Amino acid sequence: MIRNVAAILAGYTLFVISSLILFRVAGVDPHRPASMNFQMLTVVYGAVFSFLSGFLVQLIAKIKQIVLNYILALVIAGFAVLSLIKADGVYWSQLLAIIIFAPVSFWGGLFYIARNTK
Repeated sequence: MIRNVAAILAGYTLFVISSLILFRVAGVDPHRPASMNFQMLTVVYGAVFSFLSGFLVQLIAKIKQIVLNYILALVIAGFAVLSLIKADGVYWSQLLAIIIFAPVSFWGGLFYIARNTK
């Protein structure tokens, strides 16, 4: 049980830290308008790290239960919804997290399970 919780926390931490790094390095506020090019970069970058987050959950948990990735996806989407509710300004980064990044984290877990099922 503790390992499963730690796996979900590690996956979410990877997602958050990678996002913070992207926005900090680019000097872009995720709650303000951004160029279409940067938004597209964010889609690709965020999808990669969401996938890796889902993969990491399974790597740490070592139980091959996709329910952990459902939980990770709910956490990602849940915090994005909270941010969306509190935000004033634009919502593009929160919508990406809800519509793209949360589901992609699920696919990262499925990929791990498929590769490691014998």
